Amino acid sequence: MTDKTKPTKADLPARKRREAPSVAFKLENDTLEITASGDYSRFNAGIENENVGAGVLKQLTNLGSQGKRLDVEATNVALGFVDAMKPQDAAEMLLLAQMAATHQAAMMFARRLNHVENIPQQDSAERAFNKLLRSYAAQMDTLKRYRSKGQQLVRVERVTVENGGQAIVGNVEHGGRAADE
Repeated sequence: MTDKTKPTKADLPARKRREAPSVAFKLENDTLEITASGDYSRFNAGIENENVGAGVLKQLTNLGSQGKRLDVEATNVALGFVDAMKPQDAAEMLLLAQMAATHQAAMMFARRLNHVENIPQQDSAERAFNKLLRSYAAQMDTLKRYRSKGQQLVRVERVTVENGGQAIVGNVEHGGRAADE
């Protein structure tokens, strides 16, 4: 019997890592300058109108801000989420941006819930947190249904045909009630 060892990272071929999309920005004289870097190929896939991609990028930049303070890390997390989910078209891009916003808001209320000082604060944070989690779950379901294009698979695991019975294998179409008349 030979000794089989598990390969280490050094034994595996080097995988070319793509540079994740990210932004940096500078606010000067009430003008926001956004500098994008990295591989935006996933972000741009299926989006024929460049205004959609640019608009979502600006919205994600504002997503990470509170008041006039901009948060580049929060923006890059949201951008990374959209990139990792590989949007196929503009509808998916917009839904994924909404999901990133919902997630960030949910995490903010989770933090608030962990640091409440009184019951009204707890009730408020808990209600908002629960609504956001339900919204996120609904968004995930919507994305799943959208990506599957509404196709459903029905698989019959077992069919029993008694003596004297008949079974039909294949597609069966029924014209409905109007066809009977």
